[in-house]
Amino acid sequence: MRVIFEVAEVKGTCPLYRPGDRIVIEEFWISEESARPCIHALPTLLHYALALKEGADPVKLGLSRKEEVAFIHCPDPGPPYTPGGSVIFKAWVEER
Repeated sequence: MRVIFEVAEVKGTCPLYRPGDRIVIEEFWISEESARPCIHALPTLLHYALALKEGADPVKLGLSRKEEVAFIHCPDPGPPYTPGGSVIFKAWVEER
């Protein structure tokens, strides 16, 4: 079982991610097929990776309106507070 985090949208500017980029969590490691992990986004993603992997319902967690996916964003607030931007990730669990 693995958790896929795919960039759905970038609000503002992100020097690392573009829509479609993925971070893949296999068991307890970041898969080699993943885009480079960002130290700002990673803590938030890992927080939900375990919950989703263990079967938490994204709707009950307030992360989606559909049970199959969750939407999570990195903590960078973007302009006018920072020169960067917030990345919104779409997350789901994939059986292997």
